[in-house]
Amino acid sequence: MAGDEPQMDQAPQRPDLPPWQQPDSVGIVETRTFTFAEPPNEMRLDSGSKLGPITLAYETYGRLDERRRNAVLICHALSGDAHVAGYHSEEDRKPGWWDAMVGPGKAFDTDRYFVICSNCIGGCKGSTGPSSVNPATGRRYGRSFPVVTMADMVRAQKALVDHLGIPALLAVVGGSMGGMQVLEWAINYPDRVWTAIPIATTPRLTAQGIAFNVVGRQAILDDPNYRDGDYYGHEPPKRGLAIARMLGHITYLSDESMHQKFGRQLRDRDDYSYEFDVDFEVESYLKYQGQSFVERFDANSYLYITRAMDYFDLADKHGSLQAAFRAVTARFLVIAFSSDWLYPPYQSKEIVSALRANRLHFAYYEIPSNYGHDAFLLEKARISRVISDFLALNYARALTEEKP
Repeated sequence: MAGDEPQMDQAPQRPDLPPWQQPDSVGIVETRTFTFAEPPNEMRLDSGSKLGPITLAYETYGRLDERRRNAVLICHALSGDAHVAGYHSEEDRKPGWWDAMVGPGKAFDTDRYFVICSNCIGGCKGSTGPSSVNPATGRRYGRSFPVVTMADMVRAQKALVDHLGIPALLAVVGGSMGGMQVLEWAINYPDRVWTAIPIATTPRLTAQGIAFNVVGRQAILDDPNYRDGDYYGHEPPKRGLAIARMLGHITYLSDESMHQKFGRQLRDRDDYSYEFDVDFEVESYLKYQGQSFVERFDANSYLYITRAMDYFDLADKHGSLQAAFRAVTARFLVIAFSSDWLYPPYQSKEIVSALRANRLHFAYYEIPSNYGHDAFLLEKARISRVISDFLALNYARALTEEKP
């Protein structure tokens, strides 16, 4: 399945209105919380440990239809959170991380669908994670927080979906790490998923992917302020976390996009400094990415979430990738990007091969793009129409059929 540059019919912008009052905005939104797995009914994790109570931060947009068949769950990537669209206040100048895709008339049309997004467990944006207070001790978990997996994150999401009274999700969608969760949903809860949309993702983390995570984690662990994870109340390991983010951010781009954006352009100078100052624009950019990241993310969460990504391997877990999809009933839209070298298109094609071997319904859409892995956040025009059409077709099916 391929296309050039399909365009959505966008609501005209109103220059006389602030961003949160634009016709295609979900407006001012509120992050809510849901707590479950209270002792002695803690949630069992893949590691064998138990975790509870668990709080999930989440946001919703739109309304459930009468039959509760229009719910779309969006799963975020490594550094994401529940705030996928809209604004938290009138003073908020930055919308949710996928605001271009969620709202009236957009790909995830909130006039038609009920959209949900939650912060994953292990995170640091309102859900239970290593920076949360352990009620059993009155202290932050730190490194005592149990290691979690993608499947554990999805178990927690399922508890939220149950709490919201949704029998089956019209779609589970996500890019990068979010796509890993999409696959876990379709495989582990086949009766709860009508369609799955994994974007720029992989069925297992490769040695290269693990290697990048290892170096990022080591930068944090070697920071003298890390204090074996017990840095809360002290100066956090900002230097290590910034380096981890700088390294990770390089993997999200492509050689061509970096060349187009920076080339070898010098920063505020006409010649080299012949020192180790910031000479190049790309140096300045990466330093900014690292410094801004430490203001909004927790170093321990970075360790735990990247470890969860390391452990993600559907073939190993189920015996083979084909076997992993044996019980799946969802219809798939698999999206990849030509310049993504972190999770290259061949990895999406492995998912497609497993779907084909199980005679499942699927569409594969490989988009030519220079943006690299970040294309799933940036190529809005190229993916909006195909997602919109796919959802509309399957929403009509969900209203007339029952789950197998």
